[in-house]
Amino acid sequence: MGPKALILIEGSKGNGPLYIEAAKRLGLLPVTLSVDPTQYDYLRAEAVKSIRIDTTNLDALIEACSRMSVTYGLAGITGFPGTDESLYVIVGELCRHFGLPGPNPESIERCCDKFVQRRLLAKAGIQMPAYRLARTALEVEAAAAAIGLPVIVKPAIGTGSAGVRLCRSDVELAKHTASLLGGTQVQQSPARILVEEFAEGPLYSVDTMGDAVIAVGVAEFSGLPQFVPYESMFPASLTDRELSNITDVSLRCLEALGLAWGPTNIEFRWTNRGPVLIEVNPRLPGWTNPRLIQLAYGFDLVKEHIKLVVGGKCDLRRTTSRVAAARFIVSDQDGILETIEGTSSAAAIPGVVDVRFYLPKNAPVIRKGDYRDMIGHVIAASATPAQTKAILQHAIDTIHWSVASPQLLADRNRQPPFSRTRGDDTR
Repeated sequence: MGPKALILIEGSKGNGPLYIEAAKRLGLLPVTLSVDPTQYDYLRAEAVKSIRIDTTNLDALIEACSRMSVTYGLAGITGFPGTDESLYVIVGELCRHFGLPGPNPESIERCCDKFVQRRLLAKAGIQMPAYRLARTALEVEAAAAAIGLPVIVKPAIGTGSAGVRLCRSDVELAKHTASLLGGTQVQQSPARILVEEFAEGPLYSVDTMGDAVIAVGVAEFSGLPQFVPYESMFPASLTDRELSNITDVSLRCLEALGLAWGPTNIEFRWTNRGPVLIEVNPRLPGWTNPRLIQLAYGFDLVKEHIKLVVGGKCDLRRTTSRVAAARFIVSDQDGILETIEGTSSAAAIPGVVDVRFYLPKNAPVIRKGDYRDMIGHVIAASATPAQTKAILQHAIDTIHWSVASPQLLADRNRQPPFSRTRGDDTR
């Protein structure tokens, strides 16, 4: 029999290719189960085996995995929640059904509901922003009045800052509440909305595996009142005391939520009260974090996660000490990605690791006000934070790209109306 199958539930344009490559290096056969495999370009480019299936249907997934077990043998099961973290609950249920290592589905489900998560963490004494749960516009208004503007308003269930807004006035509050209650950004009915105190301060991203903190980075957003990723850097510049404080609180979060297995990503804002928990994500981080962690610390987080998934042991020992960072490319308008130039020159700059646009030239750019607004990134690594930032800025300045509005393109392409003159008779 050939290599055993590593089942991947859905895919990820960011981490998906990393899992495919790491699985192959470990001698496994990656198989993606997706409601629409064609949405992941890397599956076609790498000729990766995929199966079209309803990934919200547990019985259908069990049947498909059972067939894989007979044909190839099952090495392990994991997946990518994307915009719906309930898929990771299904991953846990599949692992339990087949007796494979995996996350506890009940713990994942509790954690995915941000209100339930907040209540559990509050009982454990974790410092968090003041918060209220609301289901109607009047309840949102009352919650904001009790907490005090500005407030963060977001769906109780969701990922990637989708539907998350900073509301600084009654007008902004009413407008965003109407958007959430309109059903376009809330994944459940009836709508459940969290209204939270706005915690100001640097944002720290803590990554854990099992019950160990393995990496701490710092991240920045742009585009307030929306939250669009701007930059991420590992490791964060923290004093020993600050690192110890964040580590201690992170481990208390894991214990309170029952997250004793696998990867978890925890976000804090460092305020004048110290670390204030923003949220716990019971999964491997997205964006460019796994690549930055490998560059900064030396271990391959994706590969080590797969080893855990198939019943092996992780090796998360630090083998290097560099500062790695990503700067994200974001458009300030909707339109068509008209120009992409200078990427080769930017990639040739010493210290630049990767320059990438997620969209091809002439692709439409439609902003959502969250992580989906990123259209590319630059990754760099060096010995110090200042040097890495300088390399990133040099690379960004070298790249020339533009997004043209559809109206501008139409005006450019508009031709004068045809008019016949003497001698034009073509009969």
